[in-house]
This record gives sequence, C-alpha cells and structure tokens, in this order.
Amino acid sequence: MKYLIRKGRLVDPVSGIGGVMDILLENDKVAVIGSDLSVPDAQVIDASGLVVCAGLVDLHAHLGQPGFEHRETVASGSLAAAAGGYTTVGCLPNTDPPIDVPGGISYLQELSAAVQGARLRPIAALSKGRLGQEVSDFEALKAAGAAALSDAAPLRSANLLRDAMILAHRQGLAVLAFCEDPDLTQGFAINEGQVSRRLRIPGRPAIAEELQVMREAMLAEETGAAVHICRVSTAKSVAILRRYKKKGVRLTCETCPPYFTFTEEEILEQGPSARLEPPLRSPADVEGILEGLKDGTIDVIASDHTPFSEAETSLPLVRSPAGASALETTLAASLTALYHTGLMSLSDVLRKLTIEPARILGLPNAGRLAVGCEADLTILDPNEEWIVEPSAFLSQGRNTPFAGKRLRGRVKYTIVGGRIAYQAT
Repeated sequence: MKYLIRKGRLVDPVSGIGGVMDILLENDKVAVIGSDLSVPDAQVIDASGLVVCAGLVDLHAHLGQPGFEHRETVASGSLAAAAGGYTTVGCLPNTDPPIDVPGGISYLQELSAAVQGARLRPIAALSKGRLGQEVSDFEALKAAGAAALSDAAPLRSANLLRDAMILAHRQGLAVLAFCEDPDLTQGFAINEGQVSRRLRIPGRPAIAEELQVMREAMLAEETGAAVHICRVSTAKSVAILRRYKKKGVRLTCETCPPYFTFTEEEILEQGPSARLEPPLRSPADVEGILEGLKDGTIDVIASDHTPFSEAETSLPLVRSPAGASALETTLAASLTALYHTGLMSLSDVLRKLTIEPARILGLPNAGRLAVGCEADLTILDPNEEWIVEPSAFLSQGRNTPFAGKRLRGRVKYTIVGGRIAYQAT
C-alpha cells in the first residue's frame, strides 16, 4: 500500500526540516518528502492544517500481560498506544511471570506481531524473578530482543545494582532505574507535606527519591553504564541529575505529565484517581520539573502507563493502587502544559516524545522522520480541544487524574510500518 500524506506541517526535531510538505510512504518506508507530489496510485491522506511528525516512542509502559490481563493486555495496550500517537512502546517486565528469560521476550514479540496497534519493545528484568538477589542473563536477553533492563521497582541492594550496571554496560543496554527508598516510603499513599498533614496520614518524603537518584548517579559515574532515571518528580532530583550530566555521566531521565501539571493538592480534589508513584509533589517541585524540561536536563516525557481494574481503583485512598492509564493522554497533556503555555516549542516537546526515548532504547530507526526511515508517523491537530472521557479509552484502564480535564492536541492518524494503526473518527 502506498500512502501520500498531503500538505501536512512537517515537524522533525532531528533534521530541523519544517514547513508544509507532502510525504510518500511506500513499502513500509518513507519514500519521498517534497512539495506537490503526484502519485496517482497512492491512497491520499489530507493533512491540511495538521502536524506530521515521527511516530511517538514510549519507553515506560506497564501492559500487564502475562499475569495481569484484567488490567491490560498486549492487544488493548497496543491499540491504546496507537490512539495516543505512539508507534513504539517499551513494556516493563513487572508481569507474572516476570520477563526475565528469552522465552518471555519471544512471547511478547509474538503477541505484538498479532496486533494492529503500536509495536512493542520488551524491557527485560534486571534481576531474576525481579527479586533483587541475582542478575539476569543479560547476554541472552539482548540476543532475544530486549531493548533495555529494569526491575520496574527500586532496588535495595547497591551491590547488585553496581554489578548489573557493569554487566549491562558490556552488553550495551541501558538500565532503567526506579528511584524511591522503600524503607522511607513504606507504601504510603501521598507526598509528605501539607496535604498529608491536613489529612493526618503518613506521606512519602521527597528525599526517598532524591537519595536513590544520587546513588544511581554515582554508580553510573563509576561504572560508565547508561542509566535512565524513571519518573522524576522532585526539584532536587532534577538538580542532582543536572549536576551529574554536566560532568559527562551517561545519565538520562524522564518525567510524566502529572508531575508538571498537578500538585499534591489534586489529592484533595480527586482522591485515589490522583494517587501516583512517586506521588504528586509540591508547587516548588512542579516548577523544578518544568525548568528541567526547558533546559534539557529532563530528556524524555514518558507515559508511565499503569492501568488498573475498576475493582482496584474503587478502593479507599490508602489502599488503592498507584498509577494512571496514560497512553491516550500523554501527548495532549504535554502539549497543553508545555507548548500551549509558550514554555517550549512544538519541536522541543516532540523531541522528548520521539527521538530521545528511541535513542535510550537503542532504536536507530524509530523516532525519526526522514527518507529511508520506517514509515512510523503521527498526524495530529495540535490545537483541537477535547475533554478526557475515560470511558472512551481503548485501554482497559480508566484510572487517570486527567478525567474530565480539557486538553488541547488530538491524534488524527497513527501509521505503524506503513499501515494505518489508528484513525480518529
């Protein structure tokens, strides 16, 4: 199938190419980019007034399968990702059983190949069984197709983490680190601060994150490993990472839209729907996250897609699970908070959603829009306003702090490997 995308506004943060152009997709590749192309046998997609960019890449999603299909399946998660503009999704290994052997990688790849949505890139468990006691076989996991390594949870043992970084460095795989000291957080529901004191419940202190961010940064410096810090939520974490990155340490990091959109006060309005891990923080932390996004300290905007069943999310605040169904809101929430406020350019926002996560996952053909690249594209209206209705999600998860919120920016088409994976109705 040939597709001719006509008169879209091309935004490519890598090459700097911009302006209104036509794009021909042929044989699963971007064949031609130019003006006033004529291809009589191509199916035309009218992109007038729309933005055309490389397909979005998410390096941080929890899809549940195997073991938690009541929350999400590969099929539903892949379709939800396509609806959110994603063409590639890195799925974390906190499944049952964990993805810690080559067979688990193959299983996910087979499921992904059978779905018409975004393609999956499995992220393998750093430790066997995700128990934090013995490192997995990184060489075998890489050969099977693992894109990176993570336990999708904080590691208590600095010794095991150090060994893992050394071995991951040898294999050329990034380590995705989750940073909160479990002894300090103790599973508490919300940030330690004004709201926790008002509700008279114990909170998760910001230093629980900052201590482990510092530990991971120091270990990355010592081992030379590529270390990616997941879901950064505090201003001091940003400051630590900024300092170590300036030293040339191979650190990257991400944040997620709730951390630059909401403060801990949202808990008073939404209760369990605003319970995240790490929790929503103070206004000063939100400002620190925004500054980190602006100055490039924060490389990536990730979804941290963590869907739960209705039975789980209906529990009281202190017992409810932490997380949000986020694949279908991340792009719009990012544009609303960053681009439409004038804080960042459209190109800079898209960079954090495309080429930067692709680089961390070692995917040279993803996150780019150029002749010869895979035909993975997102076509969006950056100005369309819509109200988030979780009941309309393609994801099985309906838990989101953006429910009922007005966002600006809507996906119109998602094209994966030269085929339309999602088309807005």
